[in-house]
Amino acid sequence: MKRREFMVLSAAMAVAPMAARASETLDYTPGLVRERLASGETVFVDFKASWCTTCRAQERVIGQLRADNPAYDEAITFINVDWDEHGRGELATELNIPRRSTLVVMKGEEELGRVVARTSRGDIQALMDTALAASGAS
Repeated sequence: MKRREFMVLSAAMAVAPMAARASETLDYTPGLVRERLASGETVFVDFKASWCTTCRAQERVIGQLRADNPAYDEAITFINVDWDEHGRGELATELNIPRRSTLVVMKGEEELGRVVARTSRGDIQALMDTALAASGAS
């Protein structure tokens, strides 16, 4: 392999994990949200169920907003919480989550906003913009 090709390939491989992480959505495990908040991240938590039509509608809006504005992925940690598995768990209880299709933004020990069972682009974008502003990336 030529040196130039090696250098380009090496640089691409070094950047690839960061790019993948930027658009990644994490699946919740107990302690994950607290861990991410403790490290200073702004966290967008999506309590959802695979069978929930409202959740799927929210997911489409979130995906489109993330595609339209890469700053969301660069500044916010997105975490999906499986309602069927964790809906009565410690995190849902602690945050007083009333139902699936609840979206919550947190920073530090503070909840900055939430959307419950709403699917409008404006409502979800406002919540994501709150998260972006809290991250300092707005």
